[in-house]
Amino acid sequence: MDLILETDRLLLRKIQLEDAQSLFEMDNNPNVHQYLGNHFVTSIDEVYQYIDKIQKQYISNGIGRFAVVLKETEEVIGWAGIKFITEPENNHVNFYDLGYRLQEKHWRKGYAIEAASAWLKYGFNEMKIPIIYALAHIENLGSNTILQKIGMKQNGQFFYEDLLCNWYELENPNKPFNK
Repeated sequence: MDLILETDRLLLRKIQLEDAQSLFEMDNNPNVHQYLGNHFVTSIDEVYQYIDKIQKQYISNGIGRFAVVLKETEEVIGWAGIKFITEPENNHVNFYDLGYRLQEKHWRKGYAIEAASAWLKYGFNEMKIPIIYALAHIENLGSNTILQKIGMKQNGQFFYEDLLCNWYELENPNKPFNK
């Protein structure tokens, strides 16, 4: 899979081992994990394990989270992408989840909206996914706002682990299409 998505300011490409330090800077920040159960990483080895899992998802599911790279500086600022979820979540299984996570210094600059919008477009137009889901902690105003701005519709709440989250859905606007 040699997929690279491009937006005005970003490149979205497969996560590589060389991205570990940038991802560690992001996932070692307690503020980034405030609405994620406060499970921030404490060693770069944890990031290498995470990268290994993501790379295995590329192989087994043909998709996964991708590095978010600023075109201007080539800096990796986080990840975004569509992940195929095979374990039950909110009474769903075998579905596509849209997610993103950025370094704190890159919040409130529109990068998450830009990346998430690119993934929705790709998921609907190229992958022909009938419906894409997402979730956000109920108190994470930033993430909830992003999901609403890109057109996702809240359809209830559920507990993800011990966290009360809003559940979002968006149907492919290109119906009818071949499944």
